[in-house]
Amino acid sequence: MKLYNIELPEIFYNPAPALLYEHAVLFEKQTRITETGALVAFSGEKTGRSPTDKRIVKENTTQADIDWGDVNVALERESFLQNKQTALEYLNSRPRVYVMDCFAGWDVKNRIKVRVICSRPYHALFMHNMLITPTASELENFGTPDYTIINAGSTQASTTVKGIATTTSICLDFELKEMVILGTDYAGEMKKGVFTIMNYILPKKDILTMHCSVNEGDNKDVSIFCGLSGTGKTTLSADPNRKLIGDDEHYWTEEGLFNIEGGCYAKCDNLSQETEPEIYSAIRFGALLENVVLDEKTRKVDYSDLSITQNTRASYKIEAIANAKIPCRAPHAKNMIFLTADAYGVFPPISKLTIEQAMYFFVNGYTAKVAGTEMGIKEPKATFSACYGAPFMVWHPQIYATLLAKKLKSAGCSVWLVNTGWTGGKFGEGHRISLKHTRAILDSIHSGALEKTPLENIEAFGLSIPKNVENVPTEILNPRKTWKNPSQYDETYRQLKNLFDENNKKFAK
Repeated sequence: MKLYNIELPEIFYNPAPALLYEHAVLFEKQTRITETGALVAFSGEKTGRSPTDKRIVKENTTQADIDWGDVNVALERESFLQNKQTALEYLNSRPRVYVMDCFAGWDVKNRIKVRVICSRPYHALFMHNMLITPTASELENFGTPDYTIINAGSTQASTTVKGIATTTSICLDFELKEMVILGTDYAGEMKKGVFTIMNYILPKKDILTMHCSVNEGDNKDVSIFCGLSGTGKTTLSADPNRKLIGDDEHYWTEEGLFNIEGGCYAKCDNLSQETEPEIYSAIRFGALLENVVLDEKTRKVDYSDLSITQNTRASYKIEAIANAKIPCRAPHAKNMIFLTADAYGVFPPISKLTIEQAMYFFVNGYTAKVAGTEMGIKEPKATFSACYGAPFMVWHPQIYATLLAKKLKSAGCSVWLVNTGWTGGKFGEGHRISLKHTRAILDSIHSGALEKTPLENIEAFGLSIPKNVENVPTEILNPRKTWKNPSQYDETYRQLKNLFDENNKKFAK
């Protein structure tokens, strides 16, 4: 097997999780095994993504397609090759490397073959969990990968390389079909790199890619949950009464919905068996815990201890969720739910959107970045992220929005806006909407009850809200009525609306 110019006595091809456990404990400081059998690893200085360090090579075959700017920052081919050389030299200096061959995408027609080359067993286990594991016969015939990720995150990028601003660099070349990671050991960079690749190649086939989770009811009613990290996609889609299709990345074809991944990457700050039993139970042998704190004697994890980072994570195969649907595919969606953690306390806990409103909120992608999801975020901060995932979108947002409108109309899919953020005031004054109430709202959506519930219009964004929802206090449905001073709510709404208007200027043309 050709592996660039890496020549080491120990190259492990598609090692079993048990071997990766052994190597992680033997060769990496601080790595531990929890009382439930999960592996605990540490990513070092970087405990979240570094989106400002992402680069895409600007070359003739793709440059006309890409929406260049602050998100998709251009890099010269020569700079990419210098980074690649740095990565390969580092890997060649290691005592051993790991090669994982996996699939992204649950339908054979649109999946891609991904090869990951890395020096940390923790990274190999992560990608084993996050992508789709080939069968023995598929591995035998795997052949040349469609894309290769070269992860040398434990060594720094050089700022003398043109276009590289810091010692962290995540760069992607669509023509060479390679991704190189330097200066960060945060495993999520690999996962989101694969998502970025799929976000480029699938829209070329008239396929919509989405930053979302998906689940399915007993009557084959399918719900899509769109939202940024921290808005509740993983938590809310892990419903004991519904089958999980996936928790983060999907695509919508003429045949239905497909998961891109083979696993889940759940936030586990303050995780408990009571509040999130499905995720809690999935953290056993084969699962990977990132940057958590555990008791050295009992090996019991303290999920409330966020001293390392607020962005503690659990990675596990989707099969670890008891009610996961394998293969991870579903019919066309009946409901699409936009999740927003509104730090201003303006949005109602539930509102029904028209197709036009759906396009408006999808393109704007308003939410609050949750502390820890990205480096430097210490508290919730209002932000706009096109398509609820701008850092991973390659085409102009209008491309994805047009595909979404087409899918919604074709499937007759209802669209809902669910606020998992604040009520009774903005962040620091109000309080977070109860998870119990959010789950009750989703139950009413899935049962079809909300489709039959009378609606009333409110001034804020012209939204339509239900007059009542079973098991949800009526007084919280209209956000203006939850504020002690309604006039202060009105002023805050105007401030937020101005932010939307300002953000929309970049889409005006």
